[in-house]
Amino acid sequence: MPPATTAAGARDLPHPAREEIRLESVLHALSDPVRLRIVRELAAAGDELLSCSHFDLPVTKSTTTHHFRVLRESGLVCQTYRGTAKMNGLRRDDLDALFPGLLDALLAAAARQDACLGTD
Repeated sequence: MPPATTAAGARDLPHPAREEIRLESVLHALSDPVRLRIVRELAAAGDELLSCSHFDLPVTKSTTTHHFRVLRESGLVCQTYRGTAKMNGLRRDDLDALFPGLLDALLAAAARQDACLGTD
């Protein structure tokens, strides 16, 4: 999902272009359990955009904002404002083009880990 175009005067959030996304940034972003959880929920939502408030995370609002910023700046998610809500979508097309199979492998590994730990 490419960064959304917004109306003139609307708040734009910086996103890396596809060619600027780096593997080490993606892996760093996914190394945090909260951020991995967000990405898993976005992957399960498919093309549906989810607001930040949709996620029931065990962290403060400011920490949630930080996690979403890391995900956006790494190129994992696209964020756009819809009114006052910040909507989030997984940049699956960009990630699959740059790193074929990586996202699916990581999501499957996370699911297997949850099953082994009984946290699913």
